[in-house]
Amino acid sequence: MHTDKDDREQKSPIERNQIFTAEITGMTHEGMGVARVEGFVVFIKDAIVGETVETKIIKVNKSYAVGKLLKVIKESDNRCDPFCSVFNRCGGCTLQHMSYTGQLKFKEGLVRDALERVGGLGKTVIHPIIGMNNPYTYRNKAQYPVQMVEGKIQIGFFTRRSHSIVDAHDCGIQDSTAEKVKEIIRKFLEDYSIPIYDPETGKGLVRHIVIRKGFSTGEVMVVLVVNGADIPKKELLGEELKREVPGTKSIVLNVNREKTNVIMGKRNITIYGQDYITDYIGNLRFNISPNSFFQVNPVQTEVLYKKALEFAGGFAGLLGSKTVFDIYCGVGTISLFLAQAAKHVYGIESVTEAIDDARKNAAINNVGNVTFIAGQAEEAVPKLYANGIRADVVVVDPPRKGCDEAVLITIIEMKPERIVYVSCNPATLARDMKYLCENGYRTVEVQPVDMFPWSEHVEAVTRLVKE
Repeated sequence: MHTDKDDREQKSPIERNQIFTAEITGMTHEGMGVARVEGFVVFIKDAIVGETVETKIIKVNKSYAVGKLLKVIKESDNRCDPFCSVFNRCGGCTLQHMSYTGQLKFKEGLVRDALERVGGLGKTVIHPIIGMNNPYTYRNKAQYPVQMVEGKIQIGFFTRRSHSIVDAHDCGIQDSTAEKVKEIIRKFLEDYSIPIYDPETGKGLVRHIVIRKGFSTGEVMVVLVVNGADIPKKELLGEELKREVPGTKSIVLNVNREKTNVIMGKRNITIYGQDYITDYIGNLRFNISPNSFFQVNPVQTEVLYKKALEFAGGFAGLLGSKTVFDIYCGVGTISLFLAQAAKHVYGIESVTEAIDDARKNAAINNVGNVTFIAGQAEEAVPKLYANGIRADVVVVDPPRKGCDEAVLITIIEMKPERIVYVSCNPATLARDMKYLCENGYRTVEVQPVDMFPWSEHVEAVTRLVKE
């Protein structure tokens, strides 16, 4: 039987390949422009709010369409020329067409919009975002996939939402050392015809190049991810890197024989130097191994962690008398910052290898008033509380999905004086803050921090207090 509903679903106000002029009235959290064409929502990559653009419809769904930007008719004051020649193809940066001032305004708006729309927290104090004085070459870690394409070695970055490689040269957000190492390895692979891994067949040897640098120490680690346990002519590569790259302290083969998209395997073979490099955040030293998690922007990491310590009460507020829970603690970086002022810190993390690193980091820095616990937060936190261990201050730094409800319930039952919420996702931050504010807490202030210039990502630190 034919119904009116069938007619509505069969008809669309716009069709694929149509060309329209549209005004950009907003932007998505991924940085795409939002317009309405014939009353229909259209998302347009690289368009900026306030612009008038010409767009070609390339995809139509029931509730929205996607347009390709053909021409900017009226430009935003925030539009600028991308500094990277492969910006339109590389998936690494999404906002290079927008001035840095415009990016900061956009990211601060993401936080504000999420708190007001999702969290219902309209009166919350949101401080101006903390950006970088120099938002270039800020990354201390580069991960380059390697592929053979039409007989040529390609080393660079994946295009957005694909596994095709853009062969990148002189990336503006990576440290210059990474570019130098990449080109040395490219020449080595070409000169000695080293087999390149083929993800379709599972054959070949070299899969990825990973380069890490300690910004405060200048120490460099080079990791070749290989589909095997050895590589031909490795001694020659080692000599070249030692000669040409000052600060080279570690050259490692990482063994990954799995047919997987995961970059690193679990086994490392050090072929030169030591199996780690060192770096500092503030006055704390960290040993960084090939598989270690370490924030990629050391300048803004220190800003973020100092703000977390300040919101936790700072040295004056903690006074060596407070017990702190650092939930989702990773390798213990925030825990060790807090331990300088707290009576005792309990760090909880589900990744066992991260807890191993956290314990090593505590030992390196002679920090004894911290206990690291490996386990799922939703199990470990209630267990600590059931055993009579109560936090005066709670710090959470969850993954993008936010806090598990069991964690939030236990926090509410413990009734800590303060909660510090460090978030990489404004939407889940707002959701969890709303839950906490409905159960006895008040949001005092939020501080956005730009950890990843030229991308759509933003971090935020929030201070909540017990009513």
